Amino acid sequence: MKTAYLDAFSGLSGDMIVGAILDCGADFDQFERAIKSLPIAGYRLSTRRKISSGISALKFDVAVTQPQPERHFAEIRALIEASALAATVRHRAISIFEVLAQAEAKIHNTSPDRVHFHEVGAVDSIIDIVGTAWGLEHLGVGDVLVSVLPMGGGFTRSQHGVIPVPAPATAELLSGFPVKIGDGAHEMVTPTGAAVVRALARPAAIPLGFEVEKIGYGAGARELEDRPNVLRLMLGRERAAFDSDEMIEISANIDDLSPQIYDHVMNRLFAAGARDVTITPTMMKKSRPAVTLGVIAEATRRDAIAEIIFAETSTIGLRFHGVERLKLHREIHEVQTRWGMVRVKTSGAHGREPTTISPEYDDCRRIAAEHKVALRVVIEEARDAARARGPAHRGEK
Repeated sequence: MKTAYLDAFSGLSGDMIVGAILDCGADFDQFERAIKSLPIAGYRLSTRRKISSGISALKFDVAVTQPQPERHFAEIRALIEASALAATVRHRAISIFEVLAQAEAKIHNTSPDRVHFHEVGAVDSIIDIVGTAWGLEHLGVGDVLVSVLPMGGGFTRSQHGVIPVPAPATAELLSGFPVKIGDGAHEMVTPTGAAVVRALARPAAIPLGFEVEKIGYGAGARELEDRPNVLRLMLGRERAAFDSDEMIEISANIDDLSPQIYDHVMNRLFAAGARDVTITPTMMKKSRPAVTLGVIAEATRRDAIAEIIFAETSTIGLRFHGVERLKLHREIHEVQTRWGMVRVKTSGAHGREPTTISPEYDDCRRIAAEHKVALRVVIEEARDAARARGPAHRGEK
């Protein structure tokens, strides 16, 4: 599948992303039909060309023609699930709203299901998010990269009153992404744009080896004095054979903890954002047998990880250091089995056939229990269905 690179030198928003997707060749009539499958009304869609600093960009607009209710996350999820959109589109769209609900819940000290969306629950933002999910699928995009993001400055007004820029939800969603604080005189990244980045994208390694196939520009509404207010979307393929990222490794030697507790500790660490947790037998001074608890995580998760280890284990000290990882490129697809849809993770070097095909264990276990089928049979059928997709179905040459 293709890779999308969001070159966001002027930030990004939901309408800018949709505009850039349409400018890259997504068909507007098909886009409109997809949006009409949502059980919502009171809007009108349009596009127009806009010139910014000599750059011709596509401005996507949603005109709201009827008053809209404020919606909770559960209501929005139900709207999307009730649509006729493809399962992969629904999954992407819901994942964007999920990360937004989690960020809002943390800011307002509530739970994700109780989050009451205001601006982002409006019909135009729902269309921007669902339209982004549909457009990426329509263009055959499997992976999304994003540049360093300008965060702007000052204050803006919301349903909650005057808030700082970047908005609290935007700042929370972009934790762990490279940003430029104070770059720009206005709000440069909206919560909708930040939610798309959080759910679907990863930071681009610069310099980036990239083979560009197509470029589209999505226009923003505001005129900026210091730069063209457009989002550049590049479609193509990464040239690096492997993905890479930077993490930290946190470890502690423990010799006086009941082995029963480690399962609970590991579950808490994964819930806090750990990418990997290992328990390794070791020998401490005076020949005392012990274990080394090792955690791989993003640097921004360090304190949260440390707090759990100190609370749940007997250690009084931790070690940590930065690590770089090379990893196979991974994609998640949904495949149809005779019992229902199963998510399947494929991995391999860029531009090559997948080297591993791994059906999602929880999906297979649920289907096996519901239909009283052997788990191994469900796993094998899901793996066979993934193989049958073939290069043409994955958009590969």
